[in-house]
Amino acid sequence: MAKFVIFFLASALCFTTLLHFAAADADDFDRFHIKGSVYCDTCRVQFQTRLSKVLEGAKVKLECKGRENQTVTLTKEASTDKDGNYEMEVMGDHEEEVCEIILVQSPDPECGDVNNQEFLRNAARISLTANDGIVSNEIRTINPLGFMRKTPLADCPQAFKELGIVPDVTF
Repeated sequence: MAKFVIFFLASALCFTTLLHFAAADADDFDRFHIKGSVYCDTCRVQFQTRLSKVLEGAKVKLECKGRENQTVTLTKEASTDKDGNYEMEVMGDHEEEVCEIILVQSPDPECGDVNNQEFLRNAARISLTANDGIVSNEIRTINPLGFMRKTPLADCPQAFKELGIVPDVTF
């Protein structure tokens, strides 16, 4: 009888521990940590080069909209640190919404242009659901986003030559 009681207590302890871990993991499915960076596109080519610089104090906004009616369901803003990085935490599953990180404001008046072409907006989209096949549902890393300088730097042609590319930019 004593063996049965010990077995029963040990089983109950294991079962409650398992329930505790399951509950903790379920809570994590609704919490997303978003990380990204913002830079100044000094050559106006819409990708980072060796001449790009990080922007401290740039503002970005997370915006989620319903897929059908485009109603805004969530907005959240963040600012970049001295390394040009930003972070934000979002609660809730947004599987039925389109979520994007949008550039809001640059701290540099010479580097504040934003290209709003549709193909660029897609690069800032983010999945905020645990039902998307991404193994790590805790951290979502966004592609670097860049404000463009009003006029490209004089060193840009040399940087492109080093990369072996000829961009569609007039200097």
